[in-house]
Amino acid sequence: MKLVYGACVHPDPEQPGYFAVTVPDLPGCVSGGASLAEAIEMAVDAASGWVLTELEDGNEVPEASPISDIKPDEPDGFVTALILDMDTYTEKFGKKAVRKNVTIPAWMNTFAEKNHVNFSSVLQKALEQQLHIK
Repeated sequence: MKLVYGACVHPDPEQPGYFAVTVPDLPGCVSGGASLAEAIEMAVDAASGWVLTELEDGNEVPEASPISDIKPDEPDGFVTALILDMDTYTEKFGKKAVRKNVTIPAWMNTFAEKNHVNFSSVLQKALEQQLHIK
């Protein structure tokens, strides 16, 4: 899943050469860096982490505002788009696990256990296939 959010970028008045970045659609998502490239890279990471936390907590991800509706929060700032590759980010950083109980026929359980089947792995792979993930 790829998401695009508008971000406000402006020079950091307290640190010459540094830039600050805010993502208005993601409350509290603020980042920055020692150069424009680093600030945008760090903002993509911060926004991806913000979205991943929401997904892991079972919350809806905020819909992105149209870029044309986002205005810089500082007079010398500008708006840019952040592209979030949530599949790659989740694969790398998504660690939260959720326990699910399933019911299967007793004979299937016996057969699977005798064959040393990892139930969690089978369910994950089946869900990935069913949901067209990866």
